[in-house]
This record gives sequence, structure tokens and C-alpha cells, in this order.
Amino acid sequence: MTSSRVNFILLSPYSYTNRTMPSHKNIIIIIINVAISGDRNVIKKEAEKILKYKDLTVEIQSIWNVKEKVIPVIIRATGTISKSFRNYVSNIPGKHEVKEL
Repeated sequence: MTSSRVNFILLSPYSYTNRTMPSHKNIIIIIINVAISGDRNVIKKEAEKILKYKDLTVEIQSIWNVKEKVIPVIIRATGTISKSFRNYVSNIPGKHEVKEL
């Protein structure tokens, strides 16, 4: 079993980086996009966030030769989450717990 290193890149719409990454096959870069949505369609927002970072993910994979994941974490202002929310959160390394009222 090979071990993987996980690197987090926190992005904002105004972020820019010229960091260099060592070329290793076991590095995974996770892009986490957290948003609170005011509209009803949380699933549509998740798809928009994944598509928004598609070009960036292709560029990261080609330049740095690493694996990457985009994880959209979208919560509606009233606390509503999508059915895939737990699946997305489980992809983030570490302990996580989603509780419902």
C-alpha cells in the first residue's frame, strides 16, 4: 500500500500562486470550495463549483503531475444540504461528523 501526501490549496477569486511542487505520483491536491447558498438549488451550485475549477484542475495535473480533487461544500442559508454532501465531506482527510437536528 502506498502512502499519499495531501496538500491543501485554499483559493479565493483573487488568489495567485507561483509555488513550485515536487513531482511525486502520490501527492493529492484537494481544492475545497465552501459556500453558503441563498437559493434553493444546492445540487446545481455543487455542479457549478466543480465546473468552475475544471480548467484549474486540468492545469494543475498537467503542470505539477499530481492527482487532484475538487470538493464543493455547499450549505443552503437555512441549513439544507444535498444528498451527496456527506460523500464530499468524507473525501476531506481527518475526522468529520455531520449532525442533523
